[in-house]
Amino acid sequence: MPEVKVTIGGRDFDVACQQGEEHFLRAAAGMLDTEAQVIMGQIGRMPESRMLLMAGLMLADKTASMEDQLRLAQEKLDALEAEIADLRANPAKVEVPVIPAQVSETLAEIAARAEALAERVEEAL
Repeated sequence: MPEVKVTIGGRDFDVACQQGEEHFLRAAAGMLDTEAQVIMGQIGRMPESRMLLMAGLMLADKTASMEDQLRLAQEKLDALEAEIADLRANPAKVEVPVIPAQVSETLAEIAARAEALAERVEEAL
């Protein structure tokens, strides 16, 4: 089991991890160190256990916030997927207007008159 030396809040720690997980341990320690540096910048030196507790609580707060954001995004995604499924199941219907019979008859009469006028013009020429 490999041991990795990490620095958190200016203090070194030797931490064991599973083979191949060294990168993840270093990344997690880096996140914890970032929070510890913020605390130390605001408060100054403090006991190791308190520094680690405060840094862990800050990370937990950030994690809870991200979980809330993820939950809201998932709810929005679920709603959009449901809307898409509904639209696919019930596609929009296109209504074609029906031309009243009277209008069709009037247009046919106008066309007949236009043809009659065209015949007269041809005969006159």
